[in-house]
Amino acid sequence: MSKSAQTKICCHSNLGTSSSVLILILALASLTGCQGLSTSTPSTQQSSPTGDLGLSDSSLSFGSVVVGNSNTLTVTATNSGTASVTISSAKPSAPEFSLGAPSLPVTVAAGKSVTLSVAFTPSAAGNVTGTIPISSTASNAVLAVSLSGTGLAPGQLVASPSSVSFGAVLLGSTQTKSAALTNSGGSTVTISQATVSSGNFQVSGLSLPLTLNPGQSTDVAVTFDPQSSGAQTGSITLTTSASMSAPQVRFLVTGFHSSTFSSSRRMSAGSNTVTIALSGSGTTPGQLSVVPTTVSFVNVEVGTNQSQSVTLTNSGGSSVSVTQALASGSGFSVSGLTLPLTLTAGQSASFNVLFTPQAAGTVSGNVAFTSNASSSTLNLPLSGAALAPGSLTVSPTSVAFGSVQVGSSQQQSASLTNTGGTSVTISNATATGTDFSLSGLALPVTLAAGQSTSMTVTFAPQSAASFSGSVTITSNAPNPTLVVPLSGIGITPGQLSANPTSLSFASIQVGSSEKLSETLTNTGGSSVTVSQDTVTGSGFSVSGFTPPLTLTAGQRDTFSVIFAPQSAGSATGSISIASNASDSTLVIPLSGTATAAGQLAVTPTPLNFSNVVVGTSANLPGSLNASGSSVTVTSANSSNAEFTFSGISFPVTIQAGNSASFTVTFTPQATGAASGTLTFASNASNAPTVQSLTGTGTAPPVHSVALSWTASTSSNIASYNVYRSTTSGSSYTQIGSVTAPTRTYTDNSVTDGTTYYYVTTAVNSDNQESAYSNQATAVIPPP
Repeated sequence: MSKSAQTKICCHSNLGTSSSVLILILALASLTGCQGLSTSTPSTQQSSPTGDLGLSDSSLSFGSVVVGNSNTLTVTATNSGTASVTISSAKPSAPEFSLGAPSLPVTVAAGKSVTLSVAFTPSAAGNVTGTIPISSTASNAVLAVSLSGTGLAPGQLVASPSSVSFGAVLLGSTQTKSAALTNSGGSTVTISQATVSSGNFQVSGLSLPLTLNPGQSTDVAVTFDPQSSGAQTGSITLTTSASMSAPQVRFLVTGFHSSTFSSSRRMSAGSNTVTIALSGSGTTPGQLSVVPTTVSFVNVEVGTNQSQSVTLTNSGGSSVSVTQALASGSGFSVSGLTLPLTLTAGQSASFNVLFTPQAAGTVSGNVAFTSNASSSTLNLPLSGAALAPGSLTVSPTSVAFGSVQVGSSQQQSASLTNTGGTSVTISNATATGTDFSLSGLALPVTLAAGQSTSMTVTFAPQSAASFSGSVTITSNAPNPTLVVPLSGIGITPGQLSANPTSLSFASIQVGSSEKLSETLTNTGGSSVTVSQDTVTGSGFSVSGFTPPLTLTAGQRDTFSVIFAPQSAGSATGSISIASNASDSTLVIPLSGTATAAGQLAVTPTPLNFSNVVVGTSANLPGSLNASGSSVTVTSANSSNAEFTFSGISFPVTIQAGNSASFTVTFTPQATGAASGTLTFASNASNAPTVQSLTGTGTAPPVHSVALSWTASTSSNIASYNVYRSTTSGSSYTQIGSVTAPTRTYTDNSVTDGTTYYYVTTAVNSDNQESAYSNQATAVIPPP
């Protein structure tokens, strides 16, 4: 180097945190105020070569760096000496600082420079300082660079609260809550997306993307709209990115080498997610239920009480307020329930239902609950069975044996029942009265409510008489002494008799029959049952008697015995009556006589009526004649209605050799010959007996009255008038007129069997009529 004046130039770089690039241009001109500016006077004395190391910066300020990121700055070491310099070490005093390139040791030739890079990587938020001593072989062996930087927490999105619980929300309604989103880090955070995992939840209030500066907050609204009952969960996932940047600084150093060195501050950016847990429960409206659903009290004694526990439960999803519990029904009440009562979802409350019956019997009732549940009225049906205190009854209340045959016995049972509600103990039972006895009770015996036991009373009469007694029952029932009256009658055995004791039939014609009445009477003291009747003897039979037949004491039964002989002669037989009477078989002898059948004849035959005017009647006699034996005639039937029979009432018995007269009437209804038969039914051997009938109907005669009179003595007679009456001497009616001198007139309009009275008058030419003539009488014969 020449001895001419040299100018040394040094510069401090002032690196800020701005993201812009500051470029310093170093000139070779003199700079006023430039630190380290000096003028050296050239020495005329030669020295040995030495290295002289200088640094471009005595301190490095890294500014703010997000924790977990790094910022790197460089410092230039320049060897301004005449000999090479070896940098052997450069170790920062704080762990947040580290030396990067180049790797040491490094040798810097005289007049050359080397750039050292130092990184600041904060591990926690806060200010960090330190130094980095640079050791070398230069004359100034150790140089120190001050280091400083601030650790910033990274941009961090924090949700408060981190979970949102909506609790119970009724189906069909919604609930909204908010959460605060805060950037608690040191850099901005951008929320780019918000994702909801369940359709039961919705998010509102976020306009994305949204950038939050450090410390800045925003609210997000979350709405719970349950779609079904039960627990519902979900989440909101917020996707964020932390944005961090630092300025790049370029250092341009000239005069030492032609290289350009640059140092940049690293910028890092990352993405993250924040999750807000969501939960809620969809609930149904409040629903009131009761357990048990019915309350039944069984066998509660009158005058006492019984209670049963009942539980009310809100089985819905919202609270229920019970305002009233009204008990109805005789003897029912509610205790242990204070109203109004609020039951939250799922909550229960217990109380008691009491039954205090006042009378025996079955009672029904109800407890009606009034609430604001979905069903505003809830009913709890009640029933109760009340029992009276233990009470002993007997059935039948008295025992009547009626008639019992002496020497035999009869038993009857009686039932003892506890009709009350508590147990009854029977301690004693005694029978009193002659010929009565008691059995079947093993004492003492306890009867529960409603339970029964039986006893047997025996009546064994030893004589024919009326008997009375009693059974006395002793117990601890409210009716401690129960008396059962006893009665019975001792009777003699049944005795069967017949009246008449035998039956004899008179002479009965063969082919006919006769009935005789027979009466059976129970003359004993007890009932008799007739089991069979047996009839012997030809022609004998019984009607109206059908065993088995029971006759009580003194009772009678009447029946018929029939004798219907088939041949002539004497007949005998009997009726044997089998029964349980003291005389087990009663025999009734039978006898009868049969005669041969008679003959019946009718005279005259045929019976001829000749001519009879139609509309009139003619009678002819006839007779029935019996021969050989008596004959009983039962009927007579005409084959022609114009012939009728009279004179005999049927049935009629005609003794042998005798006859019975009758009349036959012929009343022809038309002209001409008529015939018929008269048939007689009888028990004759030649029955039936028939009589022939004949007759002729003739037309009735035609009658008229011929009238004539003498001429009137008066002159100038023009005509005659004819008058008629059915009453003698009065009520004449003109029936005709003739012109004079005619003096006759024929009356053709007469009725058979009628008497007529006639008169005439004379009429002159002046139409003057005379008085009535004398009266003439005409009798018209009957037809």
